[in-house]
Amino acid sequence: MQIQDFINTIEEWAPTSQAENFDNVGLLVGDPNLNLTGALITLDTTEQVVIEAIEKNCNLIVSFHPIIFSGIKKLTTNSYVEKTVLKAIENKISIYSIHTSLDNHVEGVNYKISEKLGLKNSQILIPNKENNHIGMGRIGDLEKSLEEKEFLEFLKIRMNTTSIRHSCLLNKKIKKIAVLGGSGAFAIKNSIEQKADAYVTADLKYHNFFEANKQIVLIDIGHFESEQFTKNLIHDYLKKKFPNFAIILAYTNTNPVNYF
Repeated sequence: MQIQDFINTIEEWAPTSQAENFDNVGLLVGDPNLNLTGALITLDTTEQVVIEAIEKNCNLIVSFHPIIFSGIKKLTTNSYVEKTVLKAIENKISIYSIHTSLDNHVEGVNYKISEKLGLKNSQILIPNKENNHIGMGRIGDLEKSLEEKEFLEFLKIRMNTTSIRHSCLLNKKIKKIAVLGGSGAFAIKNSIEQKADAYVTADLKYHNFFEANKQIVLIDIGHFESEQFTKNLIHDYLKKKFPNFAIILAYTNTNPVNYF
């Protein structure tokens, strides 16, 4: 099987056409006509992930985030992006990014989060204007209402994090939850309009928390933490499609954020 054959299967599931316009998805590095020896599934592509691919005889890395996002004008060793791309090229390893193709998928990144939280009757938070079967975020209900602090503890356990930032608590029960993995400040208004009690996302800035306006509890669980189960989603799907092929979940922890 050639790398392109494998890519075709990915794109039947999460077409690049449903990615956001700002994004950089698809095959970013490598020759699609090479025979595939194995695929390593990761959230991010780093130099260490490329080393892991070499160790495991995988000549394709399927990464959620794109290693090349904006233009590259040179290939030296001055940045982690350049080092990673060079290492991949030197070892004939291809890199494919799925990113917002999967963010917009009806059973993609945010479906996985809603599944981890056990949300019932979840729907797309912001449907695509041209195709309402795809879109950003999810919104659904907890099986039972929780006190605010009880929900925060529940969230820590389910999303495997010890650190949460949130807007002021409102002394009311939490039942309806909006979620959006990664940077989700743009969907605060949508979450309020759809009367979510809490909105779980990442990368909220200082002034974003004011936008809660005592109407919702805004919760920032961290970018990596919000998307950490995405690589499992990709791995599990591809493993079902190719049960007898080497599709390996990367062990490298790519979270660049450390906590003290």
